[in-house]
Amino acid sequence: MRTSTRRAAALGLTATAVCGPLAGPALAAPASLYAPSALVLTVGHGERAATTAPERAVTLVCAPKPFGTHPDAARACRELRAVDGDLTALATGRDVVCAKDYRPVVVTAQGVWQGERVAQERTFANACLKNAAAHGVLAF
Repeated sequence: MRTSTRRAAALGLTATAVCGPLAGPALAAPASLYAPSALVLTVGHGERAATTAPERAVTLVCAPKPFGTHPDAARACRELRAVDGDLTALATGRDVVCAKDYRPVVVTAQGVWQGERVAQERTFANACLKNAAAHGVLAF
């Protein structure tokens, strides 16, 4: 009886040692089928992000589905997809009338867009012009 117990234990250990490493990767599933798109957006009053303290920050994740602390993540993701994640390419509101006062507002986007690292900055002459540009992305 002792011999059969030893053989069974040895056979079990051998099977685990040989087949265990083969089964691990075969059962592992990919974490995601989408390239990650996750950004931290900030806004502050000043000309450059390097010299301006952010007054507000939100997170925005666009893949696989929109979510984050951004108040309208779905709309913001649609707008960013239309410009391939380029914050500087967001359309400005040409039909909006804003005062010509100069109180600069700087917006930054840092993180990953479709798997590529991004660090962008865009300065507007005032808050009205910022609000006129891309109502979804910059409305936070």
